[in-house]
Amino acid sequence: MRNEPATPVAVTLPATAGASAQARRLVDEAVTAWGVSPEVAEDAALVVTELVSNAVDHATGPLELTVSRTPDGLRIEVADQSPAMPQPRPVQVDSARGRGLIIVAALSRDWGTSPRAVGKAVWAELA
Repeated sequence: MRNEPATPVAVTLPATAGASAQARRLVDEAVTAWGVSPEVAEDAALVVTELVSNAVDHATGPLELTVSRTPDGLRIEVADQSPAMPQPRPVQVDSARGRGLIIVAALSRDWGTSPRAVGKAVWAELA
């Protein structure tokens, strides 16, 4: 993939278990083409995995993934067709699940949600 730094990369993904792996590949190709540092690239891979996994688990598809450059980093956005906004919740210590938004918040400079005409977008910005 060859992208100019200002050109966002967007793809539609199915709301299936394989979507997270497909999203990681797309992000890896984009950050490599853009010359993003390995540290930010690793964080971006984790963030996109969590955002896509949450959409697959809690929303309806298809999903729209957009990765774009910002003046000082990256923005990753995953849109789905569910109007329900994500809610961080207390983590059960003995649970292997439920840490996605905590990870997104820890690795991102900022994150949030934006309602859409149909559904919502959950986004994260990395420095």
